[in-house]
Amino acid sequence: MNAYTKYFVNKFLWYFVTLLIAVGLNFILPRLIEGNPVSIIVSQMTQGMTDSDTIKRVYETFMVEFGIDKPLGTQFLIYVKNLLMGDLGTSFGLYPKKVTDILASAVPWTVGLQLPAILVGWILGNVLGAVAAYKKGVFDKVIFPVALFINSIPFFTLAIIMLYVFGLTLKWFPLSGGYDFQMIPHLSFDFIFSVIRHHTLPFLSIVLVTIGGQAIGMREMSIYELNSDYVLYSKLLGIRDSKIAKYVFRNAMLPQITGLALSIGTMVGGSLICEIVFSYPGIGTWLFTAIRQLDYPLISGCTLLIAVSVLLANFTLEIIYGFIDPRIKAAQMEDH
Repeated sequence: MNAYTKYFVNKFLWYFVTLLIAVGLNFILPRLIEGNPVSIIVSQMTQGMTDSDTIKRVYETFMVEFGIDKPLGTQFLIYVKNLLMGDLGTSFGLYPKKVTDILASAVPWTVGLQLPAILVGWILGNVLGAVAAYKKGVFDKVIFPVALFINSIPFFTLAIIMLYVFGLTLKWFPLSGGYDFQMIPHLSFDFIFSVIRHHTLPFLSIVLVTIGGQAIGMREMSIYELNSDYVLYSKLLGIRDSKIAKYVFRNAMLPQITGLALSIGTMVGGSLICEIVFSYPGIGTWLFTAIRQLDYPLISGCTLLIAVSVLLANFTLEIIYGFIDPRIKAAQMEDH
């Protein structure tokens, strides 16, 4: 077994163990929330009923239907068995809808909102941070405080401010949803325009905070690299500034690329509160609804999707780094 294969297997085993723990926690944690989801469903279904025997029968039917009458250990085994078959169960709150169907409809909205926002914020933030570090002067004195201020604002606070100013006061953009509620999703100019209008405010609130964080990170890393010994040595050797700058920013980019990979991995769960503020039809809004309704299968489905996304992003990053980072390669050779 060569050094890289050993490194790969070692990382895979650690991530597999983490996934097993995540699956266990996904099952247990929703069930620690106080209350009985079946009671909530039955009370909604039996409104106006006075016959206690009928209400009791409805309650017992649903307990059996959702398997909550069984011991916790048995419930867990059924959960794992269904999981291996790709079945995340049936939603309690949206019975008889399958959790996989709900998530399949929500994921495109979350990815469509957050992937462009993260990429745009990452590119602009890194460019601004690098320029601020390299040019210094007024540019640095303006960009750094502004980036620091924006980065200190949580996603949801900025989202609420933008919703109040541009949605409620100026009425430039709609207040909630993914498209006008009277529309049926179809491929037409009106529908696409409606989606873009609903997309704009949540998109901008994520982009602005992302720019702030990335600009600060890139500026700090660039300043650190610009003051490194190899830069001073290169200058003494008479190497051109433009060539030195290329090496400086390539080294400064490594942690930023890590940040981008993790942002894309945590994208499914990253700005969930932003989605909730705008009632955007993504994972965040469904998770919020599921928690309010004590919908165990939907809570587990959403959190498992987030956990798997984060683990996959981290694992992919570790494998790529094993190839491209000479320090990790050196460590592999030493272990070997």
